[in-house]
Amino acid sequence: MARLFGTDGVRGVANSELTAELALNLGRSAAGVFAENSSDSATPGKPRFVIGKDTRISGDMLESALAAGLMSAGVDVIRIGILPTPAVAYLIRHLNADGGAMISASHNPVPDNGIKFFDADGFKLTDAVEDEIEARIA
Repeated sequence: MARLFGTDGVRGVANSELTAELALNLGRSAAGVFAENSSDSATPGKPRFVIGKDTRISGDMLESALAAGLMSAGVDVIRIGILPTPAVAYLIRHLNADGGAMISASHNPVPDNGIKFFDADGFKLTDAVEDEIEARIA
């Protein structure tokens, strides 16, 4: 199987390469990784996670699927709606969340979309953490 994570998260044509099922599975997988690393959180073992999105039509579907995957594994999800990517990174820190995600394909064509994950400091995840999330998807 090819690596899911590219240079800036998981991207692809919405409803083709980047499906609701994949977003759900990414959420479940990320929940496990963030739960193991939430010992410094206000609620150890129950991470808080921020999700933002851009205005692409597929954003609502992907946000709902990602949130469902996260919540199914016990994560407290804060949906912040339509915001630019730097605002999501800022709010992760401001809200003392354990991580977050931005649903956007940036400058890529309109049919595309993506899910970019952030750590508790609002930075892109390391390759090692992305690999761990990917490895948990069966």
